[in-house]
Amino acid sequence: MKESYYPLFFRLTGTLCIVVGGGRVAERKARALLAAGAVVRLISPKVTGGLSGLHLQGRIELVARDYREGDLKGATLVFAATDKGEVNGRVREESRRLAIPLNAVDNPGMCDFIVPSLIRKGPLLIAISTSGVLPLLSKKLRVEITKSLTPDYTAYVRRVGAFRRYLLQNVENGRQRREIMKRVSEADIHEVSRMTLGEMKKRFLAPG
Repeated sequence: MKESYYPLFFRLTGTLCIVVGGGRVAERKARALLAAGAVVRLISPKVTGGLSGLHLQGRIELVARDYREGDLKGATLVFAATDKGEVNGRVREESRRLAIPLNAVDNPGMCDFIVPSLIRKGPLLIAISTSGVLPLLSKKLRVEITKSLTPDYTAYVRRVGAFRRYLLQNVENGRQRREIMKRVSEADIHEVSRMTLGEMKKRFLAPG
């Protein structure tokens, strides 16, 4: 059966995520997890200077030895990022037993999930994937899309997000909220990005 993926965003704040491996790829995974607010435990006898620095800063937990069975207990996500297929295979077996989603670097067939190419601009998060077929294209698309994202888009997300929270707190009728948000969506992004909350209320809460 053809491989297919279900796109989603994990809320990882305060949850334990484990990275097995200590090279540059493991460092990228650890930094991305930290950016998402995860508690990162890294297992490897040797690590990059960057990972060592993160440990000394107290930002990650470092278990300075080889992976052992039982190391994955309590994890929300696991990354197998060693250059040893046998070790990654044992990590895979334990993650499957414990029903913990696993990403094995450079081995899509072993993965429960794949990591998309990301664009992060404030609260705006865009994920791009070729379903593991051609990661290089994902990176190329990320560069192209990033070029088109002016600061107005970030400001727009913040302004409209604040306005939506106001509506949820002050407009009980769901249909009315949807109609108001439809008017917002039809307005020019660059114009809305420069509005204050008061200006948005005056513009979009006015009848019809």
